[in-house]
Amino acid sequence: MASAQQIKALLTSHIEGDNEHFFAVAMQVAAHEAKLGHGKLAEELRDLIDQAKAHMSASWSKRPTPIARPTGDLAGLLDASYPKILLKDMVLGERLKEQLARIVREHRQYAKIRAHGLSPRRKLLLIGPPGTGKTMTASALAGELGLPLFRVKLDALITKFLGETAAKLRLVFDAATETRGVYFFDEFDAIASQRGLTGDVGEMRRVLNSFLQMIEQDDSDSLIVAATNHPEILDYAVFRRFDDLLEYTLPCSQEIINTIKNRLGSIAAPNINWQAVAKAAESLSYADLTRAADEAIKDALIHDRTQVAEFDLQRPFEDRRSIRMK
Repeated sequence: MASAQQIKALLTSHIEGDNEHFFAVAMQVAAHEAKLGHGKLAEELRDLIDQAKAHMSASWSKRPTPIARPTGDLAGLLDASYPKILLKDMVLGERLKEQLARIVREHRQYAKIRAHGLSPRRKLLLIGPPGTGKTMTASALAGELGLPLFRVKLDALITKFLGETAAKLRLVFDAATETRGVYFFDEFDAIASQRGLTGDVGEMRRVLNSFLQMIEQDDSDSLIVAATNHPEILDYAVFRRFDDLLEYTLPCSQEIINTIKNRLGSIAAPNINWQAVAKAAESLSYADLTRAADEAIKDALIHDRTQVAEFDLQRPFEDRRSIRMK
């Protein structure tokens, strides 16, 4: 039978919603029973664990999404979805992987951290060149935590009417308090650039001041994620309002290889010189690499080739680099 500590661990992980830990402890119990010679019981426990995992996977695709349908004034301000992408689906540097894994762990232990008067990292600022994974990260965090992703529509948020943008911002932060989710501000520099850089100085100053006040006062259970390709123009006061700064960079040689390999899969020719591929793809972003690989696959399919060779990637790389330079 399970020990008192194992039963306690099972109950704690269930309360905290930490399914990964729950199943790990359950497998420990099954392994212990097997060692004691209780083979039939151990097999039954493993079968039940497999059934529970399968049930969770099935229920994920069927889960109701009423909160992912903003209504009223919010309907025009937020795009909502339930992403299925996970962090393991992304190619990231080790430092970035560690930062994101830590954020996920903290939110999976949310109740324990809150019980000690602390808060998990909730306000995240993502900076780096286009196509390096910032937008995908917001989706992956939502996917990992089983939360809806609410993407703030800046074109609807920012208006020319005095005070209206700040009022709409208030609606977004009120929504974050009422409905737990990942609230994503892409192209964040549109509302957070240095005061004095914009043409309509007075109004944008008020908008930035409003944002700074709202994010500082925010004590919701939601994640507030902001992303920008231009950190150099952000107002200095913005940085200290966030719990974590995550810096995205263009992929290194090994990350280029991993990205292309993952995208090509079994269609990649066995004799590809991957170091040469990495050299040819220097300065391209993750998004560029993915699109280039997709183009190479489509070209192979169109011409009835069963594999993508090294030379098939050269033209897509050149095309992506040409588009980037325009």
